[in-house]
Amino acid sequence: MTLIAFMGAIETGLLFGLVAMGVYISFRILDFPDLTVDGSFPLGAAISATAIVSGINPWLATGMALIGGAMAGSLTAWLNVRLKILHLLASILVMIALYSINLRIMGKPNVALLGENTVLTPVEAWPMIYYLSIPLAFAGIVAVVMGLLILFLKSDIGLSMRATGANARMARSHGVATGWITILGMAVANALVALAGSLFAQSQGSADVTMGVGVIVIGLAAVIGGEAIMSTRTVVLAIIACVLGAILYRLAIAFALNADFIGLKAQDLNLITAVLVTIAIVLPGMKTNWQAKRRGARL
Repeated sequence: MTLIAFMGAIETGLLFGLVAMGVYISFRILDFPDLTVDGSFPLGAAISATAIVSGINPWLATGMALIGGAMAGSLTAWLNVRLKILHLLASILVMIALYSINLRIMGKPNVALLGENTVLTPVEAWPMIYYLSIPLAFAGIVAVVMGLLILFLKSDIGLSMRATGANARMARSHGVATGWITILGMAVANALVALAGSLFAQSQGSADVTMGVGVIVIGLAAVIGGEAIMSTRTVVLAIIACVLGAILYRLAIAFALNADFIGLKAQDLNLITAVLVTIAIVLPGMKTNWQAKRRGARL
């Protein structure tokens, strides 16, 4: 694997670390299986790309993408909380609707950002090679988001959110408005995913209506993989595991595609993803069984 391919995997892994944090909030904290991710990722890209092309400041465009993702997540939670639609079905409905909404926003299947000013334009002027400066900038952004998310989850609202996901009935008995907390949590989760989509589009130079296909699988792979390789006893460790899992996932993908002796090609990406997710799911159980056998052997 070349240095450029390695740093490219780090760059993409950091972006999908934002997706993993969003998936962690919905799947692990709220216990809410959310497929809206496949729609909110390109939603963030569509909003920011269209706004930038229209002459809006890139930072403001990125903020608009955050708000759009939050609205998408809130709608999914609202369908579940207020209209009593099964959470999985509610997320599928919103995901399907977002495909048409994204086309409406862009007015066409894709929007090019080549030659436009983005949030990364100042980074490109840094006195270092571009394939080092961009990952460094993304690392700074991800670090800030991680810090803010950790502070949020340790706040009173964050504790209420964690209680809601652990046992909603008990949380309600303690005066927690679990419905509104769920809506807020889903808004935060999909805002993070939309932010990742916005930054991804700006780094790749275009936004495409199909760029969200399979994002939820990548997010789950990152969360599960991170949990398999390190302890997640605390919120801080869990958030770090999400980002680390996303980076390792992208490195594994890059290694598989660049290792000539394996013989894999770009069209095998979905196959590689399926294999990696399967391994990430199976490993924790195998590890637990192995540890149990070792304890039994000692006794």
